[in-house]
Amino acid sequence: MKRYRIKHSTWYGFNGEANLDPHWLRIRPREDHDVRILSATLTLNPPASNVHWYRDVENNSVAVAEFDTPCTEFEILSEVELEHFDQHPLDFLVEDYAVDYPFDYLEEDRLILNPYFAQGDSSEALTQWIAALWDGNEPIQSYGLLRRLCDAIEANFEYKVREEPGVQTPEETLSLGCGSCRDFANLYIAAVRHLGFAARFVSGYLFVPPGPEFFGTTHAWAEVYIPGAGWKGFDPTSGEITGVTHIPVAVARNPDTVPPVEGSFLGPEGSSLKVGVWITLLEG
Repeated sequence: MKRYRIKHSTWYGFNGEANLDPHWLRIRPREDHDVRILSATLTLNPPASNVHWYRDVENNSVAVAEFDTPCTEFEILSEVELEHFDQHPLDFLVEDYAVDYPFDYLEEDRLILNPYFAQGDSSEALTQWIAALWDGNEPIQSYGLLRRLCDAIEANFEYKVREEPGVQTPEETLSLGCGSCRDFANLYIAAVRHLGFAARFVSGYLFVPPGPEFFGTTHAWAEVYIPGAGWKGFDPTSGEITGVTHIPVAVARNPDTVPPVEGSFLGPEGSSLKVGVWITLLEG
């Protein structure tokens, strides 16, 4: 078990007095059998006139904040302490029918997983990239194929920090040969969906040992539904199977639907943004 303190600050500066529209905040980690939140605080400046929480269709925690005070600055500060128990991510079983690829999901599972399968035809660029990694005739296990694609992105693409919003298409990432963590996750999801797997996007935090404190940004990866194992995380940025250092916050079918902060303002055009994430490994 690992215990963490996460401090996530988002600051906006405006070019004059601004009125804030409602904001949707996805910054509270997802609780599950392997993640338990011990304490959590959300501080807004200016203070919100009303904040209410709800669980969205993906079971993500979402805070909706409303404001009635004009401001020239806006800060969102989330502080969370949690315990993470997923220290053995490779300790899982796969149903016999899904061990070897290809396989068919059970019909009752497909009814629920349907949104996470490929929608429409894949591009020629994506198809060719997959074919170069697996020709379709090689006997392979499902997990081995998933891992091969994950490793290929980590080994052959250059990681770049992109501050601008949005996600590159898989074709853009293949053409450029580089991208951010969310771009790599999007490419991986498109590839495994093309092969018939159910997959979804995950946004969250990443703790990087060995230092006791890590300064960085939010992180993104993918999850694939493997019968018997459930949703398993694959991080194509690092080539890792996600575990105790990956802290999920929100999941979605598409990456552009779960930004950490979503909202708008009325005021002079233009704004500046500063984001900081500090993750501390605690004793005990």
